[in-house]
Amino acid sequence: MTNIEILEQALPVAPLKIIALESCKELGEKVDRYIVNFRQESLNNLDSSIYSSYQTESYLAKSCCPRFGSGEAKGILGESIRGKDLFLMVDVCNYSLTYTVNGYENHMSPDDHFQDLKRIISACNGKAHRVNVIMPFLYESRQHKRTKRESLDCALGLEELVDMGVSNIITFDAHDPRVQNSIPLRGFDNFTPTYQFMKALLRAEPDLKIDKEHLMIVSPDEGAMQRAVYFSNVLGVDMGMFYKRRDYSTIVNGKNPIVAHEFLGDDVKGKTVIIVDDMISSGESMLDVTRQLKERGAGQVLVCTTFGLFTDGLDKFDEYYEKGYLDRLITTNLTYLPPALLERPYFIKADMSKFLALIIDSLNHDMSISAVLNPTDKIHELLAKRA
Repeated sequence: MTNIEILEQALPVAPLKIIALESCKELGEKVDRYIVNFRQESLNNLDSSIYSSYQTESYLAKSCCPRFGSGEAKGILGESIRGKDLFLMVDVCNYSLTYTVNGYENHMSPDDHFQDLKRIISACNGKAHRVNVIMPFLYESRQHKRTKRESLDCALGLEELVDMGVSNIITFDAHDPRVQNSIPLRGFDNFTPTYQFMKALLRAEPDLKIDKEHLMIVSPDEGAMQRAVYFSNVLGVDMGMFYKRRDYSTIVNGKNPIVAHEFLGDDVKGKTVIIVDDMISSGESMLDVTRQLKERGAGQVLVCTTFGLFTDGLDKFDEYYEKGYLDRLITTNLTYLPPALLERPYFIKADMSKFLALIIDSLNHDMSISAVLNPTDKIHELLAKRA
């Protein structure tokens, strides 16, 4: 049974509306087009009087967050959202947007984007039937636990959204999904783009051999082990792991510097290696892993990461590609991607817009997400087509 056939068996919770904040405008428009197409296909078999809200050219609602000269802002809705099942999309990592403070130009930080999200929720004034937040990169997710005298920013942010009336929070590859324990009575869905990685990878590398003799999954650190274990189990290949030896006596840029990467696993000589992680920040540790794998005799080294932030630019990635340490870099469009990255010969984009559209459509119908979106089955189907 197809996704559309499953959705046809349920009524929507309420008329759907999507608010894509400026930080997520391009992705929101793509998601909207997919949902419009889904529902136009469904209308052929449905009672149009019951599904009248399906007959629309767009589900996007207008909104903006204009700023005063002092840098302060306010949230404005361009239309009524009373009684709507509202989905707000925000990319807290979109640093390309700017605003003026007393004549100086500021780039928007995650804090600015989170404040704008709260402004739009406040502008809804409790009139929406339900408020759902789609935040692909979970705000402050790297500060998910307290080790010393530290703030718990991610948990505080989630509690703040729930206190404002948010019913569901949808995110991707959360740094530590256990942060949802801070809001145990509200919806928190954490998705992984494993299927989209494989789809994009097989398009770019159609001759990729997926068996134990030719392919291996590697986790770049202890934190990514669960992702690598899942990936290797689904594909039926071996896995390895690097662990980071850190200098805990010093702190550089808010973290303990890495002394060395140590490898645990089988021989990688001649094999294609897929490195799986949730994000690339500066890319320093990831690139060191690619270099070590090539020095151990790996054939191709392919990096799959959900979020590519590239906080130190792309020069180091270009250098490692030219030296042959890095063959492919696959990342999603869930966060802002600099235009220069799209021109790089080693870069592959895993488009997540259709996946997001299916998630929104399923939640709007109050359908089980697992029943509609099963990455394991989808990956097996994808591999079966290549056989």
